[in-house]
Amino acid sequence: MSSKNIQLTAQETWVAFKEMLPISVFVLIFGLAFGLASIQTGVNGFNTVLMSALVFGGASQFATLELWGQSISVMPLVVTVFFINARHILMGASLYPWLKDIPTVKRYCYMLVISDANWAKALPKYQQGQSGLADIVGGGLALWLMWIIGTWLGIYFGYLIENPRVFGLDMVMACFLLTMVMSGQKSLRIVVVWIVAAIVAILAYWYLPENMHVVVGALAGGFVGVFWKRGVKS
Repeated sequence: MSSKNIQLTAQETWVAFKEMLPISVFVLIFGLAFGLASIQTGVNGFNTVLMSALVFGGASQFATLELWGQSISVMPLVVTVFFINARHILMGASLYPWLKDIPTVKRYCYMLVISDANWAKALPKYQQGQSGLADIVGGGLALWLMWIIGTWLGIYFGYLIENPRVFGLDMVMACFLLTMVMSGQKSLRIVVVWIVAAIVAILAYWYLPENMHVVVGALAGGFVGVFWKRGVKS
């Protein structure tokens, strides 16, 4: 493995940070909506910002608010957050071949800021023989920082954009991820993996409990990828 894939400089991190800022603006807006929803649910401002800083998972944080109440139980919260964020296990597994030589503590520190956007930006670079480590760390820090700032702003100004979907802002991340997929490695194997993942996710969305479609679709695509790699010549 090339040493460039496990080395990181401050300059590369800063460049990746700036490159991720445009998409981070939309993360900030959703953070604003979360801050507002959290306050309306009864969570105080400090705990709301702390949740965003430590969890850094928009979908799971919104789902947590739906379970919040006077008689809140820890286990339903834990299970909900785990299943919604379980896709991060698959993200980590997909990056492991390129990150395995990084010292363990440092590797897990880097992965604390992994999310859909910086993962999707880094993976194609690794597949093309380049280093995506700066995108993981620098891009992740940009997304994390904007999520926290957005949450804080939402506590005080969230009423300005109570429902981002009205403006179509919920499609921004989906379009960004689609662009990253289309610019990544292309082969019949990759196409089949994505098609299977998409079909299974849609079926799971229709017939399985809420939020299960993300995990089930990702697992289905992952199984196809593992099977094809081991048993079929592309």
